[in-house]
Amino acid sequence: MKRKPSPEITAAWIRLVRIQGRLLGAVEHDLKRAGFPPLSWYDVLLELARSPMGALRPVELEKQVLLPQYGLSRLIERLVEAGLVRRRVCEVDKRGLVVEITDSGRELQKKMWNAYSAAIERHIGSKLSDAEAAKLAALLDRLGACCEAAAQSDAPTSA
Repeated sequence: MKRKPSPEITAAWIRLVRIQGRLLGAVEHDLKRAGFPPLSWYDVLLELARSPMGALRPVELEKQVLLPQYGLSRLIERLVEAGLVRRRVCEVDKRGLVVEITDSGRELQKKMWNAYSAAIERHIGSKLSDAEAAKLAALLDRLGACCEAAAQSDAPTSA
């Protein structure tokens, strides 16, 4: 018989899920109040800006973004319509498409960072010391490593 989680572990899980949702909501609210689009836009623009050529295949982009993107193709379409990214043929294989950040996209990402970083400081930085934040990050890394190991063990293997 498998061990059930202790009440402390269950309470930690509940708090983690609730706080994550509340923090994301608070940050989203701050971005909206500052006149910016949703955090998911920033997330995509940041990952494209960080990539060596300013472009990624959609499947690579999906792996990089912080937030789950169930509607990544719709989000990319909205970013294209806003002139923040463009789709182009991949220069390597000439078959697939890549999503590339535009100059306007880079500019918006940088502007959004000012409001986003202020929100991070307001909702997290002002509540935790740097030492506490480091401890929290280490604990979350431990949880993340367990999740990554489980996902890899569940992945199909090629014959």
